Amino acid sequence: MMADHGDDLSAVGGPVRHIPVLLAEVLEALSPKAGDVIVDGTFGAGGYTKAILASGASVVAIDRDPDAIAAGRGLEQQSGGRLRLVQAPFSTLDEQVESADGVVLDIGISSMQVDQPERGFSFRTDGPLDMRMAQAGLSAADVVNSFKIGDLARIFGFLGEERNAGRIARMIESRREKRPFERTLDLADAIETHIGRAPKDKIHPATRVFQALRIFVNDELGELAKALVASERVLKPGGRLAVVTFHSLEDRIVKRFIADRADVATGSRHLPEAHARTATFRKAGGGVTAGDAEVAANPRARSARLRTAIRTEAPARAGDLTIFGLPKLPGIQAPRER
Repeated sequence: MMADHGDDLSAVGGPVRHIPVLLAEVLEALSPKAGDVIVDGTFGAGGYTKAILASGASVVAIDRDPDAIAAGRGLEQQSGGRLRLVQAPFSTLDEQVESADGVVLDIGISSMQVDQPERGFSFRTDGPLDMRMAQAGLSAADVVNSFKIGDLARIFGFLGEERNAGRIARMIESRREKRPFERTLDLADAIETHIGRAPKDKIHPATRVFQALRIFVNDELGELAKALVASERVLKPGGRLAVVTFHSLEDRIVKRFIADRADVATGSRHLPEAHARTATFRKAGGGVTAGDAEVAANPRARSARLRTAIRTEAPARAGDLTIFGLPKLPGIQAPRER
């Protein structure tokens, strides 16, 4: 077994939610006040929710991880009825609340999940190769041990942006014929042994593969796309959307959504009604990043990017998910319009 498996960020394939990132900027964007209803679509350890409650607003906090919901029950009991916890994917937020004054989404893995080796998100410590946020469905071990080489290479390449995707996929197929991958350190060490690690490398060789597996197993990009569409449905006119992302795949989806919804098309001379549309959002802030002081205090903030938008009075558009350009990958059904 290799001795060094990197820091927290490397060992989980990306940043984790220890401390809420860009908290001041998120609160400024949401401007919560007494009487408001804010949806925290990624409750996690409750960092944003606690700050929003302190403003006097009420919160509907959503998380598909049953452990996160269980850990938040104490806060719910102390909230005086202003916090409602819901165990569900954040893509269903329009099924959990009819209307809201704000929606915040922090697209990252929770520190609670990383700190539990049995959840299998990290190779910082050994655990089962799982990675399922909802603790149900296809596990990372299922993917690694049963998917074809080409499918694995596409997953690692698209979702992990791993330049050695093909090499790693071929190594996995060869090794799993002798012994299946069942533990996080087993996979991480096998990748490091096969690919190698130069002293100048800033991250562990398995980092991007772990990121890709986590995103794939939990359909994180599809869930984000559907959550943005759901947010459009529940936000009141003047309601605010704030989304924090941590890598280019997520940020691209948010950027495309806001650009599409802030665009006004007047229609053609021949089909004016079919092509005419009004903006459902207006851009409020694009690509806000953390300052040096926050990055020094919380290294996770280095890759964070906040995008915000304000809901207009226009009716929500149809949930056309083709605008997001989601990669077509094996084992995941194309997200259905809701």
